[in-house]
Formats: sequence, structure tokens, C-alpha cells
Amino acid sequence: MTDLSDIVTSAFWRVNPPDADPAETREWLEAFDALVQSEGRERATFLLRKLLDHARARRVPLPPVLNTPYKNSIVLADQPQFPGNLEIESRLSAIVRWNALAMVVRANRAHAELGGHIASYASAADLFEVGFNHFFRAGQDGDLVYFQPHSAPGVYARAYLEGRLPEERLANYRQETRGGLSSYCHPYLMPEFWQFPTGSMGLGPINAIYQARFMRYLEHRGILTTEGRKVWAFVGDGEMDEPESLAGLSLAAREGLDNLIFVVNCNLQRLDGPVRGNGSVVQELEGLFAGAGWNVLKLLWGADWDPLFARDHDGILLKRLHETVDGEFQTYAATDGRFNREHFFNKYPELRELIAGMSDEDIDRLRRGGHDPVKVYAAYRAAMQHGGQPTVILAQTKKGYGMGHWGQGKMGTHQQKKLDDEALRAFRDRFAVPLSDDEVAQARFLKPAADSAEMKYLHARRQALNGYLPARIREAAKLAVPSLQSGPRNQSTTMAFVQLLATLMKDETIGKRIVPIVADEARTFGMQTLFRQFGIYSALGQLYEPEDSEELLFYREAKEGQILEEGITEAGALSSWLAAATSYSAHGTPMLPFYIYYSIFGFQRVGDLIWAAADSRARGFLVGGTAGRTTLAGEGLQHQDGSSHLAASTIPNCRAYDQCFAYELAAIVEDGARRMLEAQEDVFYYITAYNENYPHPAAPEGAAEGILRGLYRLRPGDGLQLLGSGPILREVMTAAEMLQKDWGIDAGVWSVTSFTELRRDGMAAERKHRLGGEATSWVEKCLRETKGPIVAASDYVRAVPDLIRPYVPRAYIALGTDGFGRSDTRAALREFFEVDAKSIVVAALAALDRKLVRGALDRYGIHPVARPPWER
Repeated sequence: MTDLSDIVTSAFWRVNPPDADPAETREWLEAFDALVQSEGRERATFLLRKLLDHARARRVPLPPVLNTPYKNSIVLADQPQFPGNLEIESRLSAIVRWNALAMVVRANRAHAELGGHIASYASAADLFEVGFNHFFRAGQDGDLVYFQPHSAPGVYARAYLEGRLPEERLANYRQETRGGLSSYCHPYLMPEFWQFPTGSMGLGPINAIYQARFMRYLEHRGILTTEGRKVWAFVGDGEMDEPESLAGLSLAAREGLDNLIFVVNCNLQRLDGPVRGNGSVVQELEGLFAGAGWNVLKLLWGADWDPLFARDHDGILLKRLHETVDGEFQTYAATDGRFNREHFFNKYPELRELIAGMSDEDIDRLRRGGHDPVKVYAAYRAAMQHGGQPTVILAQTKKGYGMGHWGQGKMGTHQQKKLDDEALRAFRDRFAVPLSDDEVAQARFLKPAADSAEMKYLHARRQALNGYLPARIREAAKLAVPSLQSGPRNQSTTMAFVQLLATLMKDETIGKRIVPIVADEARTFGMQTLFRQFGIYSALGQLYEPEDSEELLFYREAKEGQILEEGITEAGALSSWLAAATSYSAHGTPMLPFYIYYSIFGFQRVGDLIWAAADSRARGFLVGGTAGRTTLAGEGLQHQDGSSHLAASTIPNCRAYDQCFAYELAAIVEDGARRMLEAQEDVFYYITAYNENYPHPAAPEGAAEGILRGLYRLRPGDGLQLLGSGPILREVMTAAEMLQKDWGIDAGVWSVTSFTELRRDGMAAERKHRLGGEATSWVEKCLRETKGPIVAASDYVRAVPDLIRPYVPRAYIALGTDGFGRSDTRAALREFFEVDAKSIVVAALAALDRKLVRGALDRYGIHPVARPPWER
């Protein structure tokens, strides 16, 4: 059996086997040096490529060419002069560190259940502070920063020094109902502070990638100048295990997004233990990013290591670093200089000699790269200046840095929320925070006087970078929305939607602001009609002649293309939609995105991203195409959606509609666009569209209010009331005719465009009534004067029509498509799930008089089976 340790070593590390012929090796190296000196680096690169090709042809195993040695990418000779005042910045950093720690400690002294995190910001403080002091440009024409969520206390602590957050809010950290601060980065909860929600691991990285890409889209379409702006994403090394963290890496490289900088905080620990205890996460990530086409910068060691590397002529220090796994690096972080001398440096005599003049205290002070502002500045500057590729900085740090034996490098440091007085004093002393023992015991916040050198420096640096961040703008320019109409026609609601979309895209006022987005199903939704006229966005234009170039509706890619065709990546398409849906805030440029997709692959597949959109106060339309468990015939279990509207109902600022007719769709889209672009409301819409063709009538008089509120009457009737949504409304209409014809029962018919809107209206009325006020729900207003039981049916699980049960004034029966989807015709599926017209008639008769049921079953040839649909 193969030894796994051999695989790991060969894959990521550069521990070379013993040299069988050092003299020959030296000759090869000297010859290569001579080549570089005489003919230049380009010639040397050419020969290396030829050698690699020749080695492949001779079937010689190749080394891991995507990995570089375990040291800083920027050598000392190329390191720029640090432009700031290191002494003042160190004092400021110490104060921010202390206030962040004090915030968490105080909160948990008062209420132990509040939680919070100290160790993550302790490891990332210098990475943030160098950015705040020298790189992060504020404003809607500045940079966009996706902060690592567990480091939020540090961002709050800095904003407190800047005068943007009062002490009372810090004192109420994680106590939001009392005016405190949110746990992580939540724009919904702090709408003038946080820009991007990153609390769900993995979403920050993919959102940052598509944000950078969307900025290029705006630039190429001539809507907004974004040149020079950067997107920064601060990510944890453990977070890079999330599929979303890696999902967009190739896109970023493929499109040359040199406006994108990832900073991966490689403190080598996740919540429970090492990220790669038996391996090297830095080397692994380097291979992943480099293989995807990124520029990789390693920021591993502080300036204290420079003399050691300079004296390491034989590479013994590098050899020792390469053979050390991350589990060992964590132990070295948690222990002192004496332990590190004994267990790391004393392994080889040459290493022992290398540190002969260093005391244990000197060894203890050896910093990792992410804790050295000079090295951090050099890496950031190199990333800023690099062109043609996105850049990732792999910054090695210590989790819980500065927390001593109470937290630094400890397995449980992520959960460390309480520190005793001794630990607090040690932290104060470690960073020279000017507080007395009594002030330390009280965990008092520290803010220097306004005229102090520290405060003057802090404000001067931010003014030089155009102000303070994070900061979020809540409104943008208002745009007028045109009136939308949809006349009678035999078609699907999907085609009706595409026609409305084309109308909006042609509008002189908002046409350019419409952003159509698809994953890879534009033809399924009939959107190929838009290809030629509006084009598919491509940063490269179209470098080939498409196969269908002679056809009228050929596949046209263009640098100024308006349609975003994202490929088979729902997470990527949703991230692209989110960038467009928050453009009003991030860029001061309102856009109106429409992302259409298979409805089953929305809330079910990327629900976390949709919640992030809600948190972001996104404005746009999500369109669940080929919707409904029985309307999407033939595709079967994993494609038929019967639950998305139930999921949508749980998101407070999502307005969900399941309309049947094109005129309803037109009214809903127009109203939604007005609410978002004219009224500046922080809402987004979820609309389901279907692929079933049927006649669409003209809009009845007086239906507008009911369409938007969720319920209106199509036909009066005194015997009972039938409610239907989506295409199942047509089954309801047929059932009403059958009841009249076969049973002499006059049934009223109602179109339910949104069970969700009806429920929220009912909840508001119920709450007002409960608190002593007077209110009547829309459901009750509509139905209270009618007669007979009420039967509702939809193409979704029964829990969807059940949303309004508390507000229905009489007996209520809900029908739905509970169970597993399956392949068949629409008629067969609706019969199977008991939402066809015959089943609705039976349900209505059972509600009126159960004695009628037997006759109905016989009349319609219905043979009840022992097991219901959801058990089959």
C-alpha cells in the first residue's frame, strides 16, 4: 500500500532527496546562471519550457511546478520603503487590539451566552491595519472590502477610534435589541456601516470575485468608470475548504481580474484544530490558486527571519520548514522560544549554529509574516501593482497572537471569550497599552485625546484615502420605470416574462440598467431572441465565428454585451446577481438584475446566498423558471420544484409571487421595479414562471390592487370559494365549471398571486389587533362576505396555501403537491398529486357534504389508493 506521507510530500512540498552527484548539480546550476546573465530571463524561461516538454515526452516524472519554497515571495532586495510611522501605527494597532478584546470580554462578563471571538482578529490585526492606513480607499469610487467575519470586533474598535461608533454601542456588542453591534458583518442590521455580509463561510470569496467581475462589466458597457478600484477579500485558510470559496477562482483568472486581491489569513487553525495538521495549507492553496491562474504572493515570515535566511547558504532552514507540518507549526505558535529552539532549530547541527547568537527571547520574538507591517505593506503594494491577473496573498499568522498561554496557538482559542485579570494584564503588557491595573480589570475602552499624535495620524491617513470605511450608502439616483402591459395571447408565462424583459431593455431611461442573468438555460427560457440585439457579455469580445452565425438569432458575445451568461454555476450566477442588485449602494449606480433559472436550483440549491442577498438589502428580480412540481413535465424528481415558495416566505424582504396570467406578471414586475428604482425600497422579488402554454386573457377591471396584494376575484359564486395560484388556477377554473355543470353548485374563483404577501398582511393585522388596535387582513376583507367552504390549490406543497389558514374566515381545505416529483405528463402528474380539476371538485364536495364524495369518485373514475402521494 502506498504511504500517504509520500503522496503529500510529492504533491505540495519541496523536500528534495539527497543529491547523488553534487558536482554535476552545481555545473547545471552554474550553466543556467550563465544563460540568464548572457541571454536574459525570457530565454531561460523558453528553455525551461522546452526541457519540461522534453521530460514529458521521455515520461520523466515532473516536480510540483506550481509550488515555490516556503518563504516570502518578495525578497528583501525588492522590498519597498515603508511609508508610514511604524511607532505610531504600532501604538494605534495595540489600542485597536485592546478595544476589540475588551468588547468581547465585557459582553461575556455581562451575559455568558452572547459569545464572540477574540483570536481571529488577534491574528489578522496587522493585515487590516496596514490596509486601513495605506491602501483601502473609501467612497463609492473607492475600494470594496469583504472583511473576515470573525474579525468584526477589530473593525468596530477602529471605527470607535475614528468617532463613527459611540462607546455605548461597543458596550452593547452582540446586544442589538438594545442598540448594540451585530455579531458579524450584516448590512441589514447596520445599513450605514457594513457593505457585504460574510458571516456564512465561503460566500465572501465568491461574492468578491463576481463583484470584481461586475465592476468590469459596468466599465465595458460604458455605465461607470471603475479603473483603479480594487476589491479586497479577507478570508480564513479554513474557510477555503468551502466549495463556494474555490468556485470562482478560474473565472477570476480567465477574465484577468487584476482589480481583485484575496488575503488569506493562514493562521493554520480552524475552529477545532489545525486546518491541515498533517500537511501544509499554504503550499496546498498556492498550488490551487497558481493552477487556476492567479498571481500568488507568500507572506510567511517577518523581518526577524531575514538574517537567518541570508546566512542559510546550504538551504537547511528551508529544508526544516518544508518538512514541518502545520500541526507542528501550531505547537510552535503555542510555545515559547526555549521550546522552539529545542524542537525546531536543534534538529540539525547547521540550524543550531545558525541561531547560536540568539537568546530564547529572540527566538520567541520571531514573527510570522502577517504580523510584520513592513512585510504586509510590501505584499499589498506588489498586489496593487500587478496587472493581468488576480492576486492572492497567503499571509501566515498565529491564531490568538499576543494572547500568551491563554490563547495563542491553542486548540480552543477560537472559543476563547473570557480572560481573567492576569491574562488581560499580560495582553496589555505585551502590546504596551497605556492602562492601569484597575482599568484593565474593568476592561475599559481606550481612546486617546483628539489632539494626540495617534489620533491625528489615524485621521490623516484616512483623509488621504478619501474617508472612512466600511461605510454603506443607502440610496442612489431614482430612475423612472415605464408602464408595462401584456395583451391576450396563447403562450407560457416564461415567454411573457421574456417579452416584458425585452421591453424594459429597450426603454430609453432604464434600458441600459437592466441586467439579464442566466446560468446556462437561456434557450430553455426562450431568451435566444435577445442574443443578437443585446449581446452576451465577454471581456474578450468574440474571438471566433459562432457555428450559428448565419442564423438570425446567432450566439453573439461582445465586450459591451448586456446579458450575463454565467455557465453551469448557480452559485456564480446568484453572486453575479447580488453584485448587480447592490450596485446602487456599492457604486452609487442603480441596476435592475433579472436572474432566471430552473426554480428547483434556487432556494433549494443556493438558499444561503439568497439569504445573503436579503442581508445585503439587494434590489432585483429572481425568476424561477420551469417552475411547479406538475407543470415541468418529464424532467422528474430532481428538477420539479414544489417548495421554493415556502422557502421564499421565510425571507422578510423577499416579495414572492406565483401568478397565472401575463397581465398579472406585468403588474407585478412594474410594481416591483417602481418600488426598487423609484421608491428606493430594500426589497427583492421572487417570481415563478412556467413553460406551459395556454391562453392569457386581458386584465379584468379593478384587479390591480388584488394582484399586488395577493388575492382577487375572477368569478363570483355563492356555493363555495375556490382559490388557485400559478397554472393550477386553470385547474381551479375548470373545477368551478364542473361543479356548476355536474352538481349545480355555483363556485366563486379567486386568483392567488402570493400566499406569502397574504400571510404577511394577515400577520400584521393579527398583531395590531392583539396589541389593542383595529385591523382586518386582506384575506378576510376579500372572503368574509362570501359563502361556503374555501378550497385552495397550488403546484407547491400544501404548506404554501396553508400559510393563510389563520386568516381564512371559514372552513379551509388546502391542496398541494407534497411528495417526490416524477416524470410524466402534466395531466398525469396533477392527477397523481390530486391537484387536477377532478380532485379539486372532490375536495369541494367533501367540504360541502361528504355524502357526495362517493358519487363523485364514481363519476370521475377516481380510485382512491391506500397511500397518499407523499408516501408513494
